[in-house]
Amino acid sequence: MNGEAGVAQALDAGEKLGPGLLVLVVGPSGAGKDTLLAYARARLAERTDLRFARRRITRPADATENHIAVDERDFAQGVALGSFPLYWRANGLSYALGAEVAEDILAGCTVVANGSRAAVSEARRRFARVKTVHVTAPVEMLAARIAARGRESAQDVLARLKREPALDAPPDLTVLNVGTVETAGAALADFLGGLG
Repeated sequence: MNGEAGVAQALDAGEKLGPGLLVLVVGPSGAGKDTLLAYARARLAERTDLRFARRRITRPADATENHIAVDERDFAQGVALGSFPLYWRANGLSYALGAEVAEDILAGCTVVANGSRAAVSEARRRFARVKTVHVTAPVEMLAARIAARGRESAQDVLARLKREPALDAPPDLTVLNVGTVETAGAALADFLGGLG
């Protein structure tokens, strides 16, 4: 496959991307998905068949997430050109996985991405193999974690927590992230390390 043009060509032909595996780590805002992903990435760094995706997000880069910032115009252009193997909107922002994710999947790798519960059904239409990990925590803990980011007002935090899209099927793993990063991170890393 040749970059973004190859992604668009495969998806336009109605082919599901494979043979690799896409693992979407989903759950409510404030559940700690990025923290657990960073832990698992460090612990599994020697695994050359396991890749951790950097999302494109229409939000400036900051210390809370290792993403690629894009503006709405470039995002819309990427969608129009078929550059993104998966994209969605949530919380007033646009999110996408880049062409490198499709290339890694086509090469037979396992790609782990911070996703959205609302995008899982579309992921299953686009990728031959998809697994989900649901990371969650009690509502009070979620609210405190979101507020600590300092990006949203208290009203925005409450609105964000009211949005709770359902998964289209039971997750392959549920992580209740209420203890130490090491405990929840190890559960995620052990799961990912057992995939092939």
